[in-house]
Amino acid sequence: MTLLCIDVGNTHTVFGLFAGDQISEHWRVGTFDRRTADEWAVVFSGLLGQHADGIDGVALCSTVPTVLHEMREMLSRHYAGVRSVVVEPGVRTGVPVLMDNPREVGTDRILNALAASSLHPGPAIVVDLGTATTFDVVSARGEYVGGAIAPGIELSLEALGAKGAQLRRVELMRPRSVVAKNTVEALQSGAVYGFAAQIDGIVTRMIDELRWDTADVTVIVTGGLAPFAMEECRTALVHEPWLTLIGLRMVFTRTA
Repeated sequence: MTLLCIDVGNTHTVFGLFAGDQISEHWRVGTFDRRTADEWAVVFSGLLGQHADGIDGVALCSTVPTVLHEMREMLSRHYAGVRSVVVEPGVRTGVPVLMDNPREVGTDRILNALAASSLHPGPAIVVDLGTATTFDVVSARGEYVGGAIAPGIELSLEALGAKGAQLRRVELMRPRSVVAKNTVEALQSGAVYGFAAQIDGIVTRMIDELRWDTADVTVIVTGGLAPFAMEECRTALVHEPWLTLIGLRMVFTRTA
């Protein structure tokens, strides 16, 4: 079976093509909330190419309501003969959500928890580095326990460039040293090492608060910006770049 999984984020939309349970192709494009259903169809056609006619199903989640609307329209008009599953509040994922209001939790975070509990036994913390940096706690029983949300790396750099009178936007990359000798590298140092320290700090606090044994906890990093911080973290990390897409595949399979 060939399944197309689509994760619509605030900044980027990630497409993954699964052949069975293995991802065979993947693409990342910008998320534009004014893109119409027909424009999304053109994007699909261009990316999928020769694979377009062989798709057996589509699984979709979105954190952007306007894009979700256009995606639904696109699927109904251009892929009417293909079975599709839209993962949103109310769709059964098999993940118990231990929150005050479970419907508030983004579907991508629930999908990450589902995939994390399937791929790694025992409790886990998922760190997703995108527009925001999210920390999601998953119990050994596969429950979504709760989490934390912080501004993302690029978002923070953009805010500094926009609001700092003598600052500007810089390329996100590792500087020569933590103690920078110029403004550009000072901004890069604060971003790369600062966010690595944030990951270490929040993960440690979460584990301490839950009274878990650090050795039992798998800390998983995912998201487009994961490579910029994970090499500088002191916490032992497991990189799962397609975690949300794997979660989408699992939900589609369970509802088939």
